[in-house]
Amino acid sequence: MVRQATRSVILLLVGGAILKTTISGTYVRYVKEGMWPLLYVAGGAMAVVALVGVAGLFRKNPEAEHDHGGRFDAAWLLMVPMLAMLLLAPPALGSFSVSRSGSALGTAPAGNEFAPLPAGDPVRLSVVDYASRAIFDQGRTLTGRTVRLSGFVITGPGGEAYLARLRINCCAADARPVKVRLTGSLPDRMVPNSWIEVVGQYDERTDVDEVSTEKVPYIAATAVTPIAAPKKAYES
Repeated sequence: MVRQATRSVILLLVGGAILKTTISGTYVRYVKEGMWPLLYVAGGAMAVVALVGVAGLFRKNPEAEHDHGGRFDAAWLLMVPMLAMLLLAPPALGSFSVSRSGSALGTAPAGNEFAPLPAGDPVRLSVVDYASRAIFDQGRTLTGRTVRLSGFVITGPGGEAYLARLRINCCAADARPVKVRLTGSLPDRMVPNSWIEVVGQYDERTDVDEVSTEKVPYIAATAVTPIAAPKKAYES
């Protein structure tokens, strides 16, 4: 009976945590934005099953399954991380993940063709799009254009500054970081993990990431502005 109560409470906490993060919008720290309908279904189903289990306990004869005595059930300890997730949602992944896995742009797109950028400068690009055009297209669609990127700051072993963003296919578990080396007009101090917006032009130089050994493109910044961390921290 005690173990059934434990399972029901844990299931209720998990379902509640899923529903809470979905309703608040913080679920985009963990999964892709379009997955919110599945999260509502999963969280709601867990909560219903848990409530049915709790209701079933009140219908049972307590004397029939009183086999645990006064012993503490260690399974209750599983509620600690569930409560933490319910009350304090963990932040999105950041510079620590990037520094451990290195830049991972992956392979060139099929056909290795990139459409021209839309008219008007500066044109807003994702970090993934800029890096892909710089590495796989040798900057042909970037040359002569001014672009605007946003991401968080990471620093290299020699103090060099990078703009980084994590992209996901499904959830944070498969997050892959992409870096762009910052040069040009930069602030005297770049705080790691702080979010910035960078306006600048394509720089043909590249680095080789020490961790992943993949190429890292450059951007010559003309303006760097601190910004608040976006609600949607990942690119896809």
